[in-house]
Amino acid sequence: MVYLVLAATAVMSIVAAAVTVLVGRQRRRMDFGPEARRIEAAATRGVRDARRQAHAQQHFNDVGGLGAPRDRDSLS
Repeated sequence: MVYLVLAATAVMSIVAAAVTVLVGRQRRRMDFGPEARRIEAAATRGVRDARRQAHAQQHFNDVGGLGAPRDRDSLS
């Protein structure tokens, strides 16, 4: 069990280091001109809207899914 925890910790450390290096390189390459700021703002809005829409769809799907068994059971 200890070896499994050590292996998982090693893998997570390697992944975290790789992500840190890639994010650092990406941030250095970014141009923070007016056009880049406009594109970044539009992308952030798009992600926020997509997340909001997915949450609403999940809410309505859950409501319909939970109501169906109750309706079917009450008809018996």
